[in-house]
Amino acid sequence: MRQVVLDTETTGLSWDKGNRVVEIGCVELVERRPTGRTFQRYLKPDCVFEPGAQEVTGLTLEFLSDKPKFEEVVEEFLAFIDGAELVIHNAAFDLGFLDYELGRIGAHLGRVRDRCNVEDSLELARQRFPGQRNSLDALCRRLGVDNSHRHLHGALLDAQLLAEAYLALTSGQGEIGFAAAEDPARAVVAQFAATGGPRPRITATAEDLAAHDARLAVLRKKAGRAVWDVLLEEEAPAVLVPA
Repeated sequence: MRQVVLDTETTGLSWDKGNRVVEIGCVELVERRPTGRTFQRYLKPDCVFEPGAQEVTGLTLEFLSDKPKFEEVVEEFLAFIDGAELVIHNAAFDLGFLDYELGRIGAHLGRVRDRCNVEDSLELARQRFPGQRNSLDALCRRLGVDNSHRHLHGALLDAQLLAEAYLALTSGQGEIGFAAAEDPARAVVAQFAATGGPRPRITATAEDLAAHDARLAVLRKKAGRAVWDVLLEEEAPAVLVPA
């Protein structure tokens, strides 16, 4: 499964007031793991920022003056997202702006949803944490994603943070690929393999088993049963019932 985590920065809050996209940031996931492929472009908006919008991003019209316009990068952008499932936080906002930009070029480009399925991570967060703040910063704090370096809004940075938060939100797999530490068990196996020694047997500790049981409980709560349950059912010996 190919997913693209997407974020935009804009000159204001409403595309129907003539505001424009000034940055697009995308992060590619395949089978829920970052591939290292990203798409990021600053864009010249040909309009002014609304009051307050400039302070949020730190971008200025002077900085954006020599950047390409949306129509100059649209083919590259569409090629990056085509066929993927988009993960967007508050998808209506970003899609409204992107569809507006596409429409300015021509109706032949269609809308984003003509090309991609969309998963709104804000709606997922509201379902899991009803009645709580579910901004990207709030999710990062709640799910243990390090956002200490997020002093300003940036589309690519926010897409990377959202990717980690989304993985943690949907299956507890935060920080996969962006800040992954080396697995010590794999390091031991690799060392023995390199020296030609026997493959070591690694056993789970009591803490490992407790963490495993806790993880399965979360998956069962979400999906009814976990993949491990299916495997155990398949491997369980048949029980003979007396006639």
